Amino acid sequence: MVRLFAVAGYVYQSATAIILIFAISHLLAAVDYTSFSLALASSQLLCVLMFEWLQLAGLRFLAAADDREGARLRWSLFAAGLLSACALVVVGACASLMSPLATDIIALGLSVAVLQGLTDLYFLTIRLSDRLGLASFLLALRATALLGGAVTGAALSGTAAATLLGIACGHTVGLVAGLIAYRTRLERLPLSAMLSDWSEFCRYGMLAAGASVIHLSVPVLLRFIVIGRLGATGAGAGFSIALDLLQRPFWVLNAAIHTISYPEVVQDFEHGGTSRSVDSARRMFEFMVCTTIVLLGGLIGFIPDAAHILLPRESLDSFLATAPAVALFYFLHTHLQATVAVVPHLEKLATRLVIVAAGQLALVAISSALAVAAGLSPRGAVACASIATAVVIVLALGPTVRYRAVPHTILIGQALIAAILIGSLASMPIEPLWLAGKILIAALATAVVAWRGDFLMLARR
Repeated sequence: MVRLFAVAGYVYQSATAIILIFAISHLLAAVDYTSFSLALASSQLLCVLMFEWLQLAGLRFLAAADDREGARLRWSLFAAGLLSACALVVVGACASLMSPLATDIIALGLSVAVLQGLTDLYFLTIRLSDRLGLASFLLALRATALLGGAVTGAALSGTAAATLLGIACGHTVGLVAGLIAYRTRLERLPLSAMLSDWSEFCRYGMLAAGASVIHLSVPVLLRFIVIGRLGATGAGAGFSIALDLLQRPFWVLNAAIHTISYPEVVQDFEHGGTSRSVDSARRMFEFMVCTTIVLLGGLIGFIPDAAHILLPRESLDSFLATAPAVALFYFLHTHLQATVAVVPHLEKLATRLVIVAAGQLALVAISSALAVAAGLSPRGAVACASIATAVVIVLALGPTVRYRAVPHTILIGQALIAAILIGSLASMPIEPLWLAGKILIAALATAVVAWRGDFLMLARR
């Protein structure tokens, strides 16, 4: 039941993120929303740049550590996290000299990056202290605070700066709540031992985080290429809303599955036999692939209803034109970044992760830039980016195939049928009565896939 609660918590986070995007798009003018979107995307990139290596290293090493070793590793993680926060402020301040954004927006973006990085790191240590339920609750609490803070700032001031201030306050609430709810055990280390831990973190974490930074740069680069053509207009805002909105469900679902399953996969890889390790990884892959396929169908099926209900009219047409292509792109992007990378992470093949990420960035940049130069629509540019990402996925599957952790095709087929059924609901009329029927059909199809796969292991002993 704890796994079910954890998934429900992540679904709640996804819902609040979607509501936040819709609410902010209504409360801010198109120009302010575009500035807010660019600042937030840049903030996320900086956060990954400075903290992702620590999260990846902590997840890889803490998951297999005993109590005393875990206390030692946590001390090293937190010390490195504080140094990374200081470095982020310095690097971000220098980079801001070349940014077209206002100084107050840049400062708030840096604050959001620091607060998010430290909060995520602390929540990770809570989860790896066998407190999955508490970690899920704190993540849901932070999501609520982010929504409340951002909407309050946008409603009171109507500016991008006030909205970013509200997001910074939301992260602060989450961090303070985590510190109050759980005091993770620490063991103070001498400098030499801490430097040894940092060396281990860097050897694995830096390269793996570099791959994450490159992957995160892909949608940011795609945004700049397309917005450079559309400008700060209603069409540009609609495309930005699609990029902001549709990445969240995939990102949150991936984070939920990794939070639930990846520590067990690491433990089985380090301490279990080959058969147990392969079986554990296969179950995780089935969980990720089937749920994201159904999610893709759900997004396509319900995009018209959500857009007509929640989006401002000036951004509606651009959003509807690009949203299905953007959803497909994020589906592929998520699996390249998360699913295909699991086995290389287990085997600590961090250099391979960087090569794969760099290959995606190069192919997406070339294909989307050529599409825009050829006069294709934003939907065409995103479709070219999706094709480039699919090519990289095929080329990067080698370690997973050799590891023999390929998901069962029957489960994938069932999820695909459910996704097609749910996606076809987009052709139904946009009326409240029809919407209720669509929700019921989608819920039943999703329940069948979840029951067939038993992804939460509710039927396993």
